[in-house]
Amino acid sequence: MIQPTEPVGTRPPLLNMSHVEKTFAGDVVALRDMNLSVQEGDFISLLGPSGCGKSTALRLISNLMHPTAGTIRWVGGQQGADDLGVVFQEPTLMPWATVAQNVWLPFRLQGKTYNAVKDDILEALKLVGLENFQTAYPRELSGGMKMRVSIARAMVTNPRLILMDEPLAALDEITRFKLNNDLLELKSKIGCTVIFVTHSVFESVFLSDRIVVMAARPGRVIRELTVDAPYPRSEEFRTSAEYAAFCRQASDALHEAMELAA
Repeated sequence: MIQPTEPVGTRPPLLNMSHVEKTFAGDVVALRDMNLSVQEGDFISLLGPSGCGKSTALRLISNLMHPTAGTIRWVGGQQGADDLGVVFQEPTLMPWATVAQNVWLPFRLQGKTYNAVKDDILEALKLVGLENFQTAYPRELSGGMKMRVSIARAMVTNPRLILMDEPLAALDEITRFKLNNDLLELKSKIGCTVIFVTHSVFESVFLSDRIVVMAARPGRVIRELTVDAPYPRSEEFRTSAEYAAFCRQASDALHEAMELAA
């Protein structure tokens, strides 16, 4: 796996979106002419106002829907069962299943027994700090812990790409900051590629090495920003002049996107 220490633009390609469009019933244009090149090891944030097609782009990449026009191509062949992990805005855990059984779900869908993959499940839970909660049920967990289970489930198969659709939006600020830190630590350990949907300028700058800014009506990319601050990123980075400057750039681009939508 490619580590984030390699500069943006020098990593091997993973996925390409070329002139992708998505139109829904009633001629509602969710996406128009979207081009995005994803490289191994990228942490890309899709930043923009509601209705700009961020979540639609994730659904197209995950093959939950198909584009009206354009192509989405995985480099090296068609997407396989182990290539993709998805974390939704809500944890979407099965309430009748334990934490370990919820993390087992991707393997179960592949026909693998629990005993055959229990070591992988335990390792994923260790990575998110929940190895002591294997037999707990979702109702016994806090919101942040539920999201950790969801993240463990997404990465348990060691996917090439993890899609995250505003996974931390419903959490309080303290928990959100902590999970931001944990996400970067997890990424450095497993070396995956992440596409992360967010409305937060501050979150996008802290997490990402690339920020794709989108405008609505129709949904489209208006700017791409590179955050070339090195990883790992600490609380010191959050309070630095460099971080503030990146946030100003992203905020200016977001305001431009909102004005275009208006």
